[in-house]
Amino acid sequence: MKINLKEDVLSDQNLVANRNRGIFKQHKILVINLMSSPGAGKTTLLEETIKSLKDEFRIAVIEGDLATELDSERLRSLGIKTIQINTVGGCHLDARMIAKTIPKFDLKSIDILFIENIGNLVCPSGYDLGQDYKVVVLSVPEGNDKIPKYPVMFRKTDITIINKIDLLPYLSFNLEEAKRDLEKINPKAQLKVLSAQTGIGMDSWLSWIKDAYYKCLAL
Repeated sequence: MKINLKEDVLSDQNLVANRNRGIFKQHKILVINLMSSPGAGKTTLLEETIKSLKDEFRIAVIEGDLATELDSERLRSLGIKTIQINTVGGCHLDARMIAKTIPKFDLKSIDILFIENIGNLVCPSGYDLGQDYKVVVLSVPEGNDKIPKYPVMFRKTDITIINKIDLLPYLSFNLEEAKRDLEKINPKAQLKVLSAQTGIGMDSWLSWIKDAYYKCLAL
């Protein structure tokens, strides 16, 4: 008799993810799971997003890292409730980790919850946390070849963000090739091309978040 341990483990974690999702939906909270490799600019994107939206929406963050609270401190300096999860070597967040943080929030005072996942283009893609949307950030310095090399990540996301486009003139990133590869791998996903550092293209990303929030309210 063969026992598929991976299937059993994921089945259990998916039950927790659905429980998380039910809690978030009950409180009309939009939950966005941000993923990327290390250094792609997730935290900078989150900082600039929060600065633009915090007067209109009540925002909170779950911050995932292997160690330290460096990114959490950056977000807390903006006046944002941020709960840190340190995995101490684990390469991704899972639904149980998120479930443990939920009691630490006043859910009635949150409109949008961002989950900044561990920097990794492999492990986080396979785990449902109870989010509404998965967003992957790819930065220009990483190269557009990361899309076909890590297809599972890009196949399972609702939005791909290509960040640091202000560096396009200085690097060999092929934007048109990246668009073609994304279209092949995940034709239903949206693409946002921007620079969180300079603000180029941020309006489209911010508009999407607002639309997603009001859609969440209507459900």
